[in-house]
Amino acid sequence: MATIVYVSPDDVRHEVEVPVGMTVMSGALQNNVPGIDAECGGCLSCATCHVYVDGGADLPPPSKDEAEMLDAVAASRRPESRLSCQIVVTQSIDRLIVRIPETQS
Repeated sequence: MATIVYVSPDDVRHEVEVPVGMTVMSGALQNNVPGIDAECGGCLSCATCHVYVDGGADLPPPSKDEAEMLDAVAASRRPESRLSCQIVVTQSIDRLIVRIPETQS
């Protein structure tokens, strides 16, 4: 398990234990974290699981497909934007902080 910290636009923190191997998006959905809509269910086709990852996270860079989806669809894209459906939880990202944008696509 790893703790993922989801921060809402109004700075409410949701600290959730997520099993290793699950995605950050799935962890949010299973724990009713508001703001992660995940309309496509994690199929990399909607960007409604868009988050901002706080600096220092030990994550692989976004895939080409993820980067293209962020460019095409994500509202309020920033350099730290990621799709939470593409972030697989590992022990090395324990205490990862993801911030939920004010609006999703």
